Amino acid sequence: MKKNLRLRSMIAIAMLSSISFVLMLFNFPLPPFPAFLQVDFSEVPAIIAAITMGPVAGILVELLKNVLDWLFSGSPTGVPVGHMANFATGVLFILPVWWVYHRLSNAKGMTTGLILGTISMAVGMSLLNYVLFLPLYVKFMNFPVMSGEELYQMIVLGILPFNLLKGIILAAIILLLFRSMHRWIEKQRAVFLG
Repeated sequence: MKKNLRLRSMIAIAMLSSISFVLMLFNFPLPPFPAFLQVDFSEVPAIIAAITMGPVAGILVELLKNVLDWLFSGSPTGVPVGHMANFATGVLFILPVWWVYHRLSNAKGMTTGLILGTISMAVGMSLLNYVLFLPLYVKFMNFPVMSGEELYQMIVLGILPFNLLKGIILAAIILLLFRSMHRWIEKQRAVFLG
């Protein structure tokens, strides 16, 4: 029985990763923000994986989605800096959602988790962009080095509000799906986590 459940988990993670990869292809920028910041809905399957099979499943969906996208689309830097940033964004978003929903498995728990996930993603990516990702883009893409004020404006006026808006958009979509999928999600949780 345990071997059968492991196989089902692997198949479900592979399917959700594939769906997530396809959703990642349909990305789009939001007009007031820098063009390299793009919204996609690929975190939705990762959320489903995390709340039905646990946080490792959600992280694996994020990882496999980004590896697939890197293999098929490549990276302008040669190094998958954008994919690493997308992976970090996804993990920062899904882990708080899983943590809250694991303790409070209803619409209130999902809403609270999505709010915390949005805040975690926005603040975490602001810090990671400041410390890691923007310096990597400067190094690999030969972008001009940003001064303290310019970097501060990029983070506070670009990355932080973008991730807050992205989180709100994702939360709205996930809550709409959650309404119709709540029973199915609980059945899947009983199978995988029961």
